[in-house]
Amino acid sequence: MGYQEFYGFTAEPFTNHPDPKFYFNSPQHALAREYLIHAARGTRGLAVLLGDIGTGKTTLVRKILSELYAQGGYQVGLIVLTHSEFAPGWLFTKIANLIGLRDFGTSTTEVINRISQRLNEIYHRNEKTVIIIDEANKITSPEILEEIRGLLNLEIADTRLISFILSGLLDLESHLTSNRALYQRIAVKVKLRSMGSDTIRSYIKHRLGIAGITHEVFTPRAVDLVCRYSDGRPRLVNITCDNALLEGFVQKKKSIDDTIIERVVTNLGLKFE
Repeated sequence: MGYQEFYGFTAEPFTNHPDPKFYFNSPQHALAREYLIHAARGTRGLAVLLGDIGTGKTTLVRKILSELYAQGGYQVGLIVLTHSEFAPGWLFTKIANLIGLRDFGTSTTEVINRISQRLNEIYHRNEKTVIIIDEANKITSPEILEEIRGLLNLEIADTRLISFILSGLLDLESHLTSNRALYQRIAVKVKLRSMGSDTIRSYIKHRLGIAGITHEVFTPRAVDLVCRYSDGRPRLVNITCDNALLEGFVQKKKSIDDTIIERVVTNLGLKFE
């Protein structure tokens, strides 16, 4: 038996996997979501989501991705960057694959022509192409930034054929400023900040509810400490609460109190006193 069975959860409530079903529509996330979906619907071209580590950017863009898929009428692709070194033309090839192209030649000109043709086909099906790039702060290559700018120039009847949502750490903005023409194409820019204490309390209750629990698992004092030590970042809330549930299971305590949170944040190195 693990803590999921011990507490009666239907799923682990505080996993850091960006599962859209656990998405919490906090006031700031709701606002960012509206702006970004507005950009996608209106083919605004370039939208940018900024936020510090652990503020919920990835969960938000996964939520938007699932919503656009569910709505229909969108050709949506997700690119998650894991490194910062890219060969010239890498982005063109990646996007070609995302929009269903498999045989598109070897030269950059051939690839761009095939992408343009496919985007036209998608447009004439009354669909919109939206590419989401997560961890976009890893894009430092002038060549890749220029490739994004070039794709944004593809239009028909004064309508852009492709839109981008770039999500990343705060230094993403400084990278974009290095390409002035691209930076000027930003139609929507939103920043996620740390959550306040009231929002964190609602966030914890929300995730417990999604996992099948409506009664209080964390004491009020325990939640106060989570608010204090998490710095308002969803990722740290998840890590703290997940470890606290594991510790509670080990101690066979059905209620997570402040002593458990104190022990967990000390072990995690979140306590600086």
